Amino acid sequence: MRIAVAGATGNIGARTAAALERDGHQVVRISRSLGVDLTTGTGLDAALAGVDAVVDASNSAAAERDEAVAYFGTTTARLLAAEARAGVRHHVLLSIVGIHGVDGNAHYAGKREQERLIAAGPVPWTVVPVTQFHDFAAMVAGWTEQDGVAAIAPLLVQPIAPDDVADVLAEIAVGAPQGRYADVAGPETQDLVDMARRTHQAQGRTVRLVPTWSGPFSTAMAGEVLLPGPGARIAPTTFARWLETQRG
Repeated sequence: MRIAVAGATGNIGARTAAALERDGHQVVRISRSLGVDLTTGTGLDAALAGVDAVVDASNSAAAERDEAVAYFGTTTARLLAAEARAGVRHHVLLSIVGIHGVDGNAHYAGKREQERLIAAGPVPWTVVPVTQFHDFAAMVAGWTEQDGVAAIAPLLVQPIAPDDVADVLAEIAVGAPQGRYADVAGPETQDLVDMARRTHQAQGRTVRLVPTWSGPFSTAMAGEVLLPGPGARIAPTTFARWLETQRG
């Protein structure tokens, strides 16, 4: 099959493209750095010529709610319209578990707008809700780290390896549209603070972590709101196994 991956130079997009090529598919990489701009539509029609399916793993760094909703709304609308013109038969969106139960998070608001547009759009679709990635904890700590100290929320998560996410997306992309797919998660629940500590330790770094809800995540994300629901698909790679790949 000929499959396009939006956000193909990003963490998950690059892995998904590689997984599809490994399985013998022809991959079209969509990224601004490669000359295809989802915000303006530049190069999009040419990129989607002859494409059977699209995996949208694109992302945004927008910190404000209106900015995130505008970005994801614009890029998704442009992508869906171009797919319809090209006769694409399957749109696969990488989404996030728990976004419909959390208010006040700008990124989640943007992802909800993506899901809304896709469900109402002209292209048959599958939305794949995934839990936080194994590298999420260290990334979050890095947002606030200063002079060896970082604030981090004590989120309860069930993290998943990025390579496992890519394998699931690649598998779904070559199949028939399924609407809203089951939640996809790793095999074990974890505390985000402990995850960050263990990641830093594996990387040979010393960072003092300060658990707090005063940072970018509010108490609306406390408890089990970010955990997968019943019937979730459980990926195989544990956090401990992933940590072994991080040791210097």
